[in-house]
Amino acid sequence: MANVMTQAAPPAPKAPPPRKRAWRDILVGWSFILPNFIGFALFTLVPMLAAFALAFLDWDSYGTPEWVGLDNFQRMLGDENFHVALRNTLYYAVGHIPLTLMAALGLALVLNRKLRGMAVFRTAAFFPYITSLVAVAIVWNMLFNPTAGPINQFLQAIGLDDPPRWVASTDWAMPAVIVTSVWRDMGYYMVLYLAGLQTIPKEYYEAATVDGAGAWQRFWSITLPSLRPTTFFVAVMLTIQSFKVLDLIVVMTEGGPGRSTKVLAQLVYEQGIREGRFGYSSAIALVLFLIVLAATLIQFRLNERRSG
Repeated sequence: MANVMTQAAPPAPKAPPPRKRAWRDILVGWSFILPNFIGFALFTLVPMLAAFALAFLDWDSYGTPEWVGLDNFQRMLGDENFHVALRNTLYYAVGHIPLTLMAALGLALVLNRKLRGMAVFRTAAFFPYITSLVAVAIVWNMLFNPTAGPINQFLQAIGLDDPPRWVASTDWAMPAVIVTSVWRDMGYYMVLYLAGLQTIPKEYYEAATVDGAGAWQRFWSITLPSLRPTTFFVAVMLTIQSFKVLDLIVVMTEGGPGRSTKVLAQLVYEQGIREGRFGYSSAIALVLFLIVLAATLIQFRLNERRSG
């Protein structure tokens, strides 16, 4: 009988001590976070802190910064341009936020169907958001042209003898900007609503249909409550976007006619870059930040009450 030689199994590798393993996990995590954090710190966090400090200084980028305390904010209270820009910013936000939200939700409801070719229409609805903003502004300025624009030609064709002058009118320039902004942004938020709609269980609608609920009842009782988290996120994003609007207005109207479309972000740019009043510009930017922060906190509080 042959002798069966058994070899001993090699010893299992020792696991690192818990403390060493924890430090290794921390280092691995920081290796992923650190590159992005460095970029955030250099290009976002440090400029934000510098702007906060500049709000209490008087500096034109040439001389030595001089501490002035709350003088920039006191000057703001008596600055008519600031009051006009604040009113225009609120006007834009009040028009842009609800209209974009309703347009995005309506578009999502229409396109949330399993039909052949629906992906093409979804892509077409999203395409304006990724289109160059300068191209969007130029095209809509052509559409809103008071004399040769197709919008006014259509209004005249249906019997309106004196159509609005749109971007050439102090009364209609801001509505024209709002319409353009809604058209451009609704495709992006439509995608968010589509994602929310597709997470609603079909059993809810089937049970409601069996109980005799109509389409409108199903929308109010199932769709809207189920989309509350999506609506909250969309509302917060729209609020932030609306209060910091700048590029579209600069390209379409440059803040005019007169001061009818001048907003706070544009005033920050003019005072800081054009006039060289970096302290006063930073003070306006700080006030704008506080307004957006207050509006966002109010939305969070309202959402907590509804969810509670």
